[in-house]
Amino acid sequence: MPTPTDGPDRPVPRDRLPPQGRAHEVDLRHHGDAETRDEGAALTDLAVNVRAGTPPEWLRTRIAASLDGLAAYPDGRAARRAVAARHGLPTECVLLTAGAAEAFVLVARALAGGRPVVVHPQFTEPEAALRDAGRPVARVLLRPEDGFRLRAGDVPADADLVVVGNPVNPTSVLHPADVLEELARPGRTLVVDEAFMDAVPGERESLAPLVGRLPGRLVVLRSLTKTWGLAGLRVGYVLAGPEDVRRLARHQPLWAVSTPALAAAEACCAPEALEEAEAAANRFAEDRAHLTARLAALPPERRMVPVEPAAGPFLLVRHPDAVGVRERLRARGFAVRRGDTFPGLGREWLRIAVRDRATTDRLVTALATL
Repeated sequence: MPTPTDGPDRPVPRDRLPPQGRAHEVDLRHHGDAETRDEGAALTDLAVNVRAGTPPEWLRTRIAASLDGLAAYPDGRAARRAVAARHGLPTECVLLTAGAAEAFVLVARALAGGRPVVVHPQFTEPEAALRDAGRPVARVLLRPEDGFRLRAGDVPADADLVVVGNPVNPTSVLHPADVLEELARPGRTLVVDEAFMDAVPGERESLAPLVGRLPGRLVVLRSLTKTWGLAGLRVGYVLAGPEDVRRLARHQPLWAVSTPALAAAEACCAPEALEEAEAAANRFAEDRAHLTARLAALPPERRMVPVEPAAGPFLLVRHPDAVGVRERLRARGFAVRRGDTFPGLGREWLRIAVRDRATTDRLVTALATL
């Protein structure tokens, strides 16, 4: 069973945390784009989890049309209404942000109490934001032998802020909604990072419909970066109760979301866009199954073992020589994401983005010759 770290008012002895889980030994600011910078720009990108071939042309056109309004200050009202309608929530429950990364900073400044807990392995920016805000973060480290599955009892009862991803980056685990619901309680803020939820067919297990209906505070974070290829535009949003939205907004600078980003948010919530996202989610599932099958067919000495069942547009895989595999793949034209910068993972882990079958087949051919 995963062992929670001690609360922030009880220092954790160094021997209680595995080496890869010690905060000062993990680079929380390392992200997949580091694999494709500079000389890595020519590599086939399997390190960043942005959908290939995006943004689509219709979205580029909508964003380009918004440039005619750049002389005016951004007006987010239409985009807020579109996001609210997309989730069946009141407009007052929506806060537009410059990507999910800004939302983590706002949560750390506005909602974090004295005992924040981050469930790892997961995206590292929530913990980085909490630490930057002076919060003494405790960790719950999920274990590979448990399939990186969370049980509500893993989280300390006195945690007053809990951050968990769903589906989880980098493990691709999709936690059942009823397990996450058990984490909600009076006096606690439950933050669920659903940046990849629109890559899950039917968005099953999402807590977005439960905003305002659970004990305590529920804060759901969404990103438009992954499915729509908008990492450079910076656009996402928060779903939370009206008072929590107001508290978060007080820590946000004026006009934090640009006019082009607002146009993108509104466009991506239209019914036809949601249909396209659902179709993309189904393709991800098919292409992920193909990647899993091709990896399983490799010879035993080259085989990479994925965490299953996977639900995101990426796989977390294990190999005893993952460091060497990653470097040799770079020499053959492929960039994959190292896993050891995620708390709870070691040097034997890699994350591989799901791509089309032709790209997967080229990757597996390269792996077979390493």
